[in-house]
Amino acid sequence: MVKVFFGSWALFLGMFMLMVGNGLQGTLLGIRGGIENFSAFQMSIVMSGYFVGFLGGSRLAPEMIRRVGHVRVFAALGSTISAVLILYPVLPEVWAWTLGRVVIGFCFSGVYVTAESWLNNSATNENRGQSLSLYMLAQMSGIVVAQGILSIGDVGGYVLFIIPSVLVSLAFAPILLSVQPTPAFDTTRPMSIRKLVETSPLASVGMFFLGGVFAAQFGMTAVYGTEVGLSVGQISVLVSSIYIAALVAQYPIGWLSDRMDRRLLIVGLATFGGCGAFLAALSGGDFYTILVGAAIVGGTSNPLYALYIAYANDFLEHEDMPAASAGFIFINGVGAIMGPILLGWAMGVFGVASFWVAVAILMLAGAAYGLLRMLQRPSETDVADMTSYAPILASGSPVAVDMAQEYYIDAEIEAETEAEQDE
Repeated sequence: MVKVFFGSWALFLGMFMLMVGNGLQGTLLGIRGGIENFSAFQMSIVMSGYFVGFLGGSRLAPEMIRRVGHVRVFAALGSTISAVLILYPVLPEVWAWTLGRVVIGFCFSGVYVTAESWLNNSATNENRGQSLSLYMLAQMSGIVVAQGILSIGDVGGYVLFIIPSVLVSLAFAPILLSVQPTPAFDTTRPMSIRKLVETSPLASVGMFFLGGVFAAQFGMTAVYGTEVGLSVGQISVLVSSIYIAALVAQYPIGWLSDRMDRRLLIVGLATFGGCGAFLAALSGGDFYTILVGAAIVGGTSNPLYALYIAYANDFLEHEDMPAASAGFIFINGVGAIMGPILLGWAMGVFGVASFWVAVAILMLAGAAYGLLRMLQRPSETDVADMTSYAPILASGSPVAVDMAQEYYIDAEIEAETEAEQDE
């Protein structure tokens, strides 16, 4: 893994800095919205805008790259992100912030497509899994570090908006000065939603519910913290706990995923996550109880994304995996767009604690559907025949998911070859 890191250190460093900027602006807006007297529902509209732009960017960015090349797209989108970040405090209006979030979501999606294309181009069959792990570590670390910066700054001023703008601008220097432009690529057309649901109903439905949960974690958690009266430092710790737990849980859950009935693991994780959300809802405002509940939600929901893809792959031919992944990204994106609006509405109508109740309902709905599928159809997949689990985050672009799929396929072919040799 050390060799992989030094081979692509500039890309990992650049993505780390980008995620610091992205993680900082997401939480900062959630807190600053309270200072600007935006309601929870208004902030839910703002937060939803990011996922609208992200979903659009994942579809349009590949075409932009084909037309003008990786470097130009990367530089143009980065400049736009930097500009929008410093415009937020200048225009403290719901419509302006919503538009800014749409633009930033679009740009970050395009940046991820470009950066992950370079990463995929430099990876080999032997180190693809390690590259994905390091990439995920860079992303998660960036978000956590962002919360630390937030806790020592003035959320009512301008400096915390300038810092992510500067970081995003600087992030492009090591990347653009070290990587070589990769050839344009052809993205895979997603499966029709109907065919995807028919192939793996559990993964399709689960991805939709997870989209709402991810949207809650990215931005709306800060809105909740502001509404419930947490300090800036407490909100920073709360958001950090979600992503630290997600990072720590990836590998033991991945290990279990390759050794047991994945449907049982999905139901168990979703149920545990739902219970964690209910724990936070019933905390009575105790910060440490909320912290434990949030960590449980983060540590279960994030690995579930990769687990659903791995489970669906057990029923797919190699050539259908990329198409299915593109469809899952779309389903998850639709859920992420609707999630903040649902949470904002619930908080406005039923009170602040309904934030965690809504998250619990989303998690438990996924668990209930998984249990229903287990009752409807016994498991027909032998553990030895399952595809390998690969760490992948919901924030990844179609390129990152395709890269994970290549890892799945390589691992499966290698296992088949070894089995033939043993015979």
